[in-house]
Amino acid sequence: MKFLLPLAGCCFALAPLVSAQVSVELALDQDQFLPGESLEVGVRITNFSGQTLHLGKDNDWLRFTIEGRDNYIVPGSVDVPVQGEFDVESSTVVTRRVEVAGYFALTRPGRYLVTATVKLKQWDKELLSKPKAFDIIAGTKLWEQDFGVPNAAGQPPEVRKYALQQAIHLKQLKLYARVSDQSESRVFRVFPIGPMISFSKPECQIDKSSNLHVLYQTAAKSFNYSVINSDGRLLVRQTYEYTDTRPVLRVDREGRILIGGGARRGSSNDLPPPSQASSTNHAETPKP
Repeated sequence: MKFLLPLAGCCFALAPLVSAQVSVELALDQDQFLPGESLEVGVRITNFSGQTLHLGKDNDWLRFTIEGRDNYIVPGSVDVPVQGEFDVESSTVVTRRVEVAGYFALTRPGRYLVTATVKLKQWDKELLSKPKAFDIIAGTKLWEQDFGVPNAAGQPPEVRKYALQQAIHLKQLKLYARVSDQSESRVFRVFPIGPMISFSKPECQIDKSSNLHVLYQTAAKSFNYSVINSDGRLLVRQTYEYTDTRPVLRVDREGRILIGGGARRGSSNDLPPPSQASSTNHAETPKP
């Protein structure tokens, strides 16, 4: 036993030493978000332990905590689902991206800190990341409209709400689209349509398929035309230029929404991509 005791002591000392060679870092693509906007956290795991890490077999391998001012812990509805097994070999870095906004009550503007805990079951250890800061900012609502989404035959339509908001992000004014239920208690999606100028007054029309068409000014002679469906998916994004006439939204005799005036300018940022886009100015929305 005299020979076994020092050996056992070395084994217990090994786990902290090895786990010290594994680090967890968090990354965000931006540091300001509107309430309800997608908040995707990149969890970067660096392994220099000399062993392969086996993660994801159990759903509790990764947990998030979000803290506000005065040590306020933001309540979460359920554990953030992070499924799928994967390995992190020694001397490698693996990043998993996880959407967390839908699982925490991030409704109040302010400064927040998100922290991740990674559970290394094979070593019975937990690693804590450094907190990553972000801000929830308040936007200004410019326009809103209730609309119906068809249900099964014989059932009344589900009522949802489109809204346009503006907010300053990194000193730049941006236009955001928001899709929610009628009471705004459930948000389906919030996302930035793009930059806008301060005196722009967006034009909005809802078509026969309940898609939202938006035309607004992005620069002195440039306009963004976007089409968004009832789930908050961006279907169309195009750029128009002010020529002898200003681009405007119009409705033809068949009820189709189109762009009148101005001139279309192709861009690599177009949706659908330029190779799939129609050569006409009609706002024919692709099927989801």
